[in-house]
Amino acid sequence: MYLDYYNLKEFPFNITPDPRYLYFTKHHQEAYDHLMYGIQGRRGFIELTGEVGSGKTTLCRAVLANLGEGVETALILNPSLTETQLMRAILNDFGLVVKGRDRLAYIETLNEFLLNKTREGTNVAVLIDEAQDLTPAVMEQVRLLSNLETDQHKLIQIVLCGQPELKDRLNRPDLRQLRQRITVRYHIPPLTLEETVEYIRHRLWVAGATDGPAFDEGGVREVYRYSKGGPRLTNAVCDHALLAGYVANTKVIDVRCVKRAIRQLEGER
Repeated sequence: MYLDYYNLKEFPFNITPDPRYLYFTKHHQEAYDHLMYGIQGRRGFIELTGEVGSGKTTLCRAVLANLGEGVETALILNPSLTETQLMRAILNDFGLVVKGRDRLAYIETLNEFLLNKTREGTNVAVLIDEAQDLTPAVMEQVRLLSNLETDQHKLIQIVLCGQPELKDRLNRPDLRQLRQRITVRYHIPPLTLEETVEYIRHRLWVAGATDGPAFDEGGVREVYRYSKGGPRLTNAVCDHALLAGYVANTKVIDVRCVKRAIRQLEGER
């Protein structure tokens, strides 16, 4: 609706995890480096945590896009799986066909695949999003995958990506074996006010903004007050604020536009 008015090529504040829009704050860069180090260094288990909407999924997609041809990857987005369903999802993502339908057949197929990839010099990584929702039984199955190794290398690198509750889950006594195998950890904190300013500018720039729109200081402060530094909530309120600016026939997004956007998000009149 407002693209032509602001001379934008696309909507800058979509909440889909598009790596093109990833803004590397200091902490997002460190998180990215930790993931790349853990996968490329064959460190086995990697844990990435952050609050809801902190950019974890977008970051993971950026890592997958930049690992290169030397790494075969699978991305599991649905954590509400049984042990057998998880194995099947991993095999399906790698394009593997299994003759049997039991878990042992799945593990044997995966192990053969991993050994072949190791002989080819190819690393293998699995990223599990929303991992805080995995049941203890499925987490135990994930731990058992780390037993697939040679004398020199872990055959599979597993990234557990989730909300802060993931750390609490892993602190359970019955999951201590899994927790002890995690060698790379990183937690993404919320954006600061200064980072929110640059985050908004970055997304507008990627969307093709040249002569507008512009969020003034009061507008950004109101965005930050509402979102508390969460990128997803920042996107939501900024998108509605641009619509409010369009309706008000202004390319300067001030506190009034943002407050109107917040009222819309909260379902107020």
